[in-house]
Amino acid sequence: MRSEYVFTSESVSEGHPDKVSDQISDAIVDLFLSKDPEARVACETLTTTQKVVLAGEIRCKGVYENGDWAPGALEEIEKVVRETVKAIGYEQDGFHWETFDFENYLHAQSAHIAQGVDSSGNKDEGAGDQGIMFGYASVETEDLMPATLDFSHKILHQMAQDRKSGAAPFLEPDAKSQVTLRYKDGVPVACTAIVVSTQHAPGYDKGEKEAELKAYVKSVVAKVIPAELLSDQTVYHINPTGSFEIGGPDGDAGLTGRKIIVDTYGGAAPHGGGAFSGKDPTKVDRSAAYVTRYLAKNVVAAGLAKMCTIQISYAIGVAQPLSLYVDTSGTGTVADEAIEAAITKIAAEKLGGLTPRGIRLGLGLNKPIYKPSAAYGHFGRKAQGDFFPWERTDLVEDLKAAVA
Repeated sequence: MRSEYVFTSESVSEGHPDKVSDQISDAIVDLFLSKDPEARVACETLTTTQKVVLAGEIRCKGVYENGDWAPGALEEIEKVVRETVKAIGYEQDGFHWETFDFENYLHAQSAHIAQGVDSSGNKDEGAGDQGIMFGYASVETEDLMPATLDFSHKILHQMAQDRKSGAAPFLEPDAKSQVTLRYKDGVPVACTAIVVSTQHAPGYDKGEKEAELKAYVKSVVAKVIPAELLSDQTVYHINPTGSFEIGGPDGDAGLTGRKIIVDTYGGAAPHGGGAFSGKDPTKVDRSAAYVTRYLAKNVVAAGLAKMCTIQISYAIGVAQPLSLYVDTSGTGTVADEAIEAAITKIAAEKLGGLTPRGIRLGLGLNKPIYKPSAAYGHFGRKAQGDFFPWERTDLVEDLKAAVA
């Protein structure tokens, strides 16, 4: 590791067109899992000016079976889509929750995929696709996340709360943030730059109103980023292009799965390439990324390393992972190989193994818990009830005992 460097991560708001698509796709996943815990969903969403289009493959008892929709199912899907957009806050001429044109092209899951994924006879449930997935944790923040990403998410989340409460009525849903920190010996020591671009009401791109918007953004930054990291050397770029009135799907088309670095670790860790939103938990793109975060977070929480990256890989239709790799970047208190052995042992005991079925049953993923994850990051969130179970740190004592 370099002793001193500058690093940047970005986030996008719930009103960003790609995030609108992610939230719609995960609202569909939640709808189907609420009807059938064994539902199969691969839902992609396109959003653009006054239009939302769904496409993908599904299987769900009581909703879509043998190529037929259950009575009322299509209407319920459209209702969920419109309610998702309404909750985000889009009531604009170019994109309005009540009046956009809606098209649904969801259809039956491929029988050839199903035969590889489903369990039958002596065959365990297989992975929904081949691929590599990564999990990561770091001591940079109390949530064990990269600080650059954690701050970027929290700036936009606070702005969304203020927009919805009326505290910042000049804000519109679409926004982006970017935080640059200087690190020394792996610890953030200064914030060198902040970028925030936010959609705004007419007139907030000039004069006193522009000054009001910029002062507001700086006040949010001051709430989120520790005071000792901010100084008169911190450079702010707030709406650097000038005007940002046309935004969301009206300003730029949105697609599910285009913000995978925002969703994970802000570039501080590798990414296997697979998106999360719109996929049921048999898809290891999602569930294996969750379990590796869970394991990496527990490794760091147990004090076994200051940072931990875990890679896992699968083949489509095959239950057992092909590989498991741990890298603590020289920060481990025990050998990485010892952590690998401990993880394998504890996962078998506590989760039922690192098979797709073991992960989704062990973490309780067959539930309608995904829509909240589709904005402001899938990781670094608070585990609450059934939500964000991969953020628990309940393996700490087991890991300590396993490497003692």
